[in-house]
Amino acid sequence: MVKIYLLGTGTPTPTPTRFGSSHVIEVGGEYIMFDCGPATTYKMVQSGLWPTQIDKLFFSHHHFDHDVDYPCFLLCRWDQSVGKENQLEVYGPTLTELITERILSEDVGAFAHDWKARINNVGSQRVFVNRGGTLPRKPPAVDVRDIGPGYVHSGRDWQVTSTTAQHAQPWLDCLAYRLDTNDGSVVFTGDTTPCDTVLELAKDADVMLCMCWGDSDVMDAIGEGEGSMTGTRGAAEMAQEAGVKKLVLVHTGPSLCEHGAMEKGIGDIKKIYDGELVFGEEHMTLDLVRK
Repeated sequence: MVKIYLLGTGTPTPTPTRFGSSHVIEVGGEYIMFDCGPATTYKMVQSGLWPTQIDKLFFSHHHFDHDVDYPCFLLCRWDQSVGKENQLEVYGPTLTELITERILSEDVGAFAHDWKARINNVGSQRVFVNRGGTLPRKPPAVDVRDIGPGYVHSGRDWQVTSTTAQHAQPWLDCLAYRLDTNDGSVVFTGDTTPCDTVLELAKDADVMLCMCWGDSDVMDAIGEGEGSMTGTRGAAEMAQEAGVKKLVLVHTGPSLCEHGAMEKGIGDIKKIYDGELVFGEEHMTLDLVRK
């Protein structure tokens, strides 16, 4: 069975109920994370997951609401380990390797002081040994790769492919991802405007986690509907044209989450899209069932 954990379903604007982007998908005992936005590590634990369970991380792009908890996750996963876990593999567009180096590397890593102290301090060594580790403790190590569109990686029962998402170019490269499993497929659009590349990636997907910034009528009226983001109309049209079976709205802006606006948005989407619709909430879990 495949389970989808919605950890972060918000935007750069914090609200009491959502902030930033992050999702975990469990496939046959493997845990795969997409993006690592604000408080992801904390939300993960609140959802019944543990940092050392995550072996693969895929970044859509490097806006802070998608990656700001990356240092915390890296250090927490390493700190809670006993040195016997799988090495973390991280994939993402250009800058992923550089950002990782600037977090962890011995020479220029912004948090190198942390792991050096924990390796050498007697008290930290004792905690590590009591947890089940063996000295000497090794520094954190990550297998990190900058990637582009195409085949990315395979696991025991899954495969990830990517395509270009149209969002923040030329300043940031942006990707959307598709996870294919024996139980069905999940597409994570990341941040994007409706575009042919994401539409093709999502063709006949069982589930699409789709950016839905706001009400398209409002976005058009205030100039936010052009070129970089998807609203209610775009999410519905992409899902309908691609033949997506279940559309899950994520990266929803504060205005769309207000009562009244939410109901209107859902109604507008259902006029276009005839599949199953879910308004994503943080800590929501969904089972992937092929239909």
